[in-house]
Amino acid sequence: MYTSILCLTALLAYCSGQGAFKCPQKNGYYPDAVQCDLYYHCQNGEAEEKLCPDGLLFDDTNPAKERCDTSLNVECGDRTELQEPQSTEGCPRANGYYQHSDPGACDKFVNCIDGVPNEMSCPPGLIYDEEGSTCSWASEAKRKDCITTKRDSLDDGFKCPEGEVIGPNGRTLPHPTFSHPDDCQKFYICRNGVTPQHGSCAAGLVYNEEIFKCDEPENVPGCENWYKDEDKKNKA
Repeated sequence: MYTSILCLTALLAYCSGQGAFKCPQKNGYYPDAVQCDLYYHCQNGEAEEKLCPDGLLFDDTNPAKERCDTSLNVECGDRTELQEPQSTEGCPRANGYYQHSDPGACDKFVNCIDGVPNEMSCPPGLIYDEEGSTCSWASEAKRKDCITTKRDSLDDGFKCPEGEVIGPNGRTLPHPTFSHPDDCQKFYICRNGVTPQHGSCAAGLVYNEEIFKCDEPENVPGCENWYKDEDKKNKA
């Protein structure tokens, strides 16, 4: 009997909460005040309660449109509550973008659609940052388990330096290059910023560390006479 009274009380409270919403306008789609995936469809001043698919949030930017989207595209503000998750294997919620189940797969994530995980990869050099639901540089992401990466070295001892390298256009280079200390024609390539490889300019060109690519010798201080000196060595 006591349990029945509690259930009835909860049901009345729920119904009372539904009826408490007042339509701002006679028609349109409006957000709940506290739950980000709950919203109301107003028709002639009457509100119908609706719920986004699990994992999606109600976009309240345009009352004329009924739209649920991922957290990447929806700003909830004070609407912090959500429905109970409908999780499946690999998907914390039925829809949305989430960190890969393998903690070592830093550059991978899953796009869950109706509870089915679809594996996706970040662009080279980036890792998945679940807090922002996006791919970013390791130094900007808040994933301590992915910041430290083993750095290999070449036979001459070169290792890719840590930190980002900004190119001439002001953007971070995904595969930065570096000059060779003894050979103007040669340079180093750091794949994804961490894996070193040898590189070499075409005959007649030298590496220009100012523009991160091969250039005419006269444009690179210290390498202006590189091929002239090589010709002398060959003749000697």
